[in-house]
Amino acid sequence: MLLLSLIIAHLIADFYLQTDRMVQDKLKNIKKHIFHHFLVNAAVLSAGWLFFYEQNDLVTTVLWPVLYITGTHLIIDMVKIQLVDQYTSREHLSKLWFFIVDQALHLFMLLTAMQLFYEISLVSNVDRFIKLLFEEGRNLDASATMLVIVIILILGTSVSGHMIRILLGSLPGQLLTFEGKYTFKNELKEQAYPQTNRGGRGLSEQYSYMIFNKHDMSRGKLIGYIERLLVILLTYYSSYPAIAFIVTAKSIARFKQMDDRDWAEYFLLGTLTSMFLGIMFGILLRELLN
Repeated sequence: MLLLSLIIAHLIADFYLQTDRMVQDKLKNIKKHIFHHFLVNAAVLSAGWLFFYEQNDLVTTVLWPVLYITGTHLIIDMVKIQLVDQYTSREHLSKLWFFIVDQALHLFMLLTAMQLFYEISLVSNVDRFIKLLFEEGRNLDASATMLVIVIILILGTSVSGHMIRILLGSLPGQLLTFEGKYTFKNELKEQAYPQTNRGGRGLSEQYSYMIFNKHDMSRGKLIGYIERLLVILLTYYSSYPAIAFIVTAKSIARFKQMDDRDWAEYFLLGTLTSMFLGIMFGILLRELLN
């Protein structure tokens, strides 16, 4: 229970309380980001102390764990910022791997905090998770089930959306507004020049127009969230053929833009990544709850 609550607190602080502007200049806003983590972790651990560990010392049960979690989070983020700036440049796949390793380290720190301050073995937590995935007849209580569902929903919406943005890089900013390309040709014959055997003289001009439209980024984000939630739900009930209708609907909506190869590749990469993450989290949810 407490570990699941801390995972939710981490996800909220990282993906809801941290704005896009803070992400763009993370070093400048690192203090504000860490303060958000301090607040949400303090709230979760204080609630845990009130409900489950009231007999324990408040400082040992709440204060030291909060300082440990936020302190290690600060160290990991500072190291990540330096490494990303130094080694990834514009390699979006490398940035994605840095993001995954970063989140895995934060989770590991939460597990070690449970062992250091609550005497809940790290090995036992990992073993319990493996049993939930692979053993038959496992059952979660109602509160743990709700927390697992919340975690999967956050992973399938905000976390997945952030991963897709890292993978696609700056390409959407150039192509999300693209509507189409039109070419016009104008030919003018000059009658003043004498006709020759080679034909008449004239002037030919060709104009190409790229049509752009102002795009509301929030709509695309919302569509992506709904898309992955539907995929998670359909995967949970093993309705895989229905997922094809989602891809078809997206393709029809963007049919005109498919003429542009860059846009088509962007669309294919984003859609396949979104489908993969949705299916993966749907399978994980099904294995944990059933």
